[in-house]
Amino acid sequence: MKIDGACHCGKVSFTALIDPGKVMVCHCNDCQVLSGSPMRAVVPVMLEDIDLRGEPKRYIKTAQSGNKRAQVFCGDCGTPLFATAAENATSVILRLGCVRQRAQLSPKLHIWHDEALPWNQDTQGVPTSPNQSGFLAPVPAPR
Repeated sequence: MKIDGACHCGKVSFTALIDPGKVMVCHCNDCQVLSGSPMRAVVPVMLEDIDLRGEPKRYIKTAQSGNKRAQVFCGDCGTPLFATAAENATSVILRLGCVRQRAQLSPKLHIWHDEALPWNQDTQGVPTSPNQSGFLAPVPAPR
């Protein structure tokens, strides 16, 4: 499947060819912290199948697996774009949050599930709201 996307400010963009059957959700502690979310949806992409435009920044960290990983993001808006091996990379793990077709890419696998937050499987009965109005407290009228 051909996909495309960009960071929030648009300074870094990409097109890629992916296998939608390889979409996964990662629950590892690193993904939780680096995404600011309890999980992150990702898909692997071979380097020859991604065309990156713009100059992202890289942060090298040692992953829970012990491997050194480059976390790649927009240096202006901070959007996480992908992770890859720090050296001799052959693929990237693309972050679905920046993919325009993300609604069409349902996960096929959950990884690092032992680190999933305990409430993660128990959200079925939680009320929903079409926007943030159900969450915000009322604003007092001016006096």
